[in-house]
Amino acid sequence: MKQNKYDELGFFAGYSAMPRSTGGLEAAGEWHAFRALLPDLGDKRVLDLGCGFGWHCRYAREHGALSVLGIDLSERMLARAQAATDDPAIVYRRAAIEDADLGSDAFDVVISSLALHYVERFDLVCAKVHRCLAPRGAFVLSVEHPLFTARAAQDWHYGPAGERLHWPVDDYLSEGIRRTSWLADNVIKYHRTVATYVNTLIDSGFRITRLAEPEPPPEMLAARPELSDERRRPMFLLIAARKAPT
Repeated sequence: MKQNKYDELGFFAGYSAMPRSTGGLEAAGEWHAFRALLPDLGDKRVLDLGCGFGWHCRYAREHGALSVLGIDLSERMLARAQAATDDPAIVYRRAAIEDADLGSDAFDVVISSLALHYVERFDLVCAKVHRCLAPRGAFVLSVEHPLFTARAAQDWHYGPAGERLHWPVDDYLSEGIRRTSWLADNVIKYHRTVATYVNTLIDSGFRITRLAEPEPPPEMLAARPELSDERRRPMFLLIAARKAPT
């Protein structure tokens, strides 16, 4: 099931108004940790799965990537990415991640930021990424943390005065579809455990090199005190992996 909420006008407008959409990578609370997981991009062929507005594509070129391909299902997202890009070495292509023809040995680095929890078959994506990577190529991804996706409500438990008491976790081991409300109703995401993410990568021929469950950096917490609750539970899971030698 491939849902394309980002092309719905109201959803797209809401997403476009978010700090990460208006302020770019530095406005994303997990970016400092994601950036630290990236390999040297100099002279690398880079693929961005779920490229959105193209922030990571442009970052890769600014840091020496030889070429970048950004793939996304949303026409609205790609139109915004193209409008912000003046670089013939960056190409954008509309496709669902699951359906994209990525070829073999076509890339040195594959990245995916907050897109793969929308994909039903993570195992098929991992197999496809493994096939398209050069030997010892890097795969760096971020998803919503499984503690965040376990319950479809994806919200705090509130006290009588509306205070955030705790983040409830339930049905963690029950993997599969979650129909959530985020910027709109009936936003489809897929919940997987940390073990499933890690073991699927290993079973697909990757060697895990690093995990991260980042909180916003100190300077962001100082500038935006409302983010202090993000330290109470992880919102993001980041994984860096390498194509294992055969």
